[in-house]
Amino acid sequence: MIKAITLLFALLGLATAAQAQDVKAGQAKAFQCIGCHGIVGYQASFPEIHKVPMISGQNAKYIAASLTAYRKGERKHPSMRAIAGSMSDQDIADIAAFYEGQGQGAMKPVADAGAVAPTPAVAALLAKGACVSCHGANFNKPIDASYPKVAGQHRDYLYVALTAYATEGNPQVGRGNAIMAAQVKQFKRSELKALADYMGSLPGDLQVVPQSRLR
Repeated sequence: MIKAITLLFALLGLATAAQAQDVKAGQAKAFQCIGCHGIVGYQASFPEIHKVPMISGQNAKYIAASLTAYRKGERKHPSMRAIAGSMSDQDIADIAAFYEGQGQGAMKPVADAGAVAPTPAVAALLAKGACVSCHGANFNKPIDASYPKVAGQHRDYLYVALTAYATEGNPQVGRGNAIMAAQVKQFKRSELKALADYMGSLPGDLQVVPQSRLR
């Protein structure tokens, strides 16, 4: 019995080691990401037009969850689904770790609260959506690392992401998250834009760290 337990723990230890994040390996594997996420101001044109999200400084757990969702088809962006579909669990873990730590030495200072207080109308929308309950009071320190930092993210991307949760029946646009879908369906598109504009105006960790494709 003791030998069996010892073997079980040894196997569990091997499994854990196999999924350990390797930042250096993630840097090498990120070659397929930098063509969009490593260019300042890069804008996607299909299936919707918006700046690609800043992912340097984002939570690794959230990046990994997002890539896994693209791989499973729970997120429908064609390019991201194709890229994530080529990744193993280990690839995802390594790339997520790399982007979480990328550029930490040059991160922008973050205030404990937003640089600008929301207008009464936006404050009411934030309260209605209970946004701080997951994303944190300053929207830069989520209560769990599986939730994204959204402070300072590109406003047009935030708006596209929010509307995607409410999109149904579109083979190229949509995100399968029941909690976020229920949240965004409470709002008009103009209200989602107001929320995106406010969150995007806040100071945060997210940034683009320029990278050359020729490395």
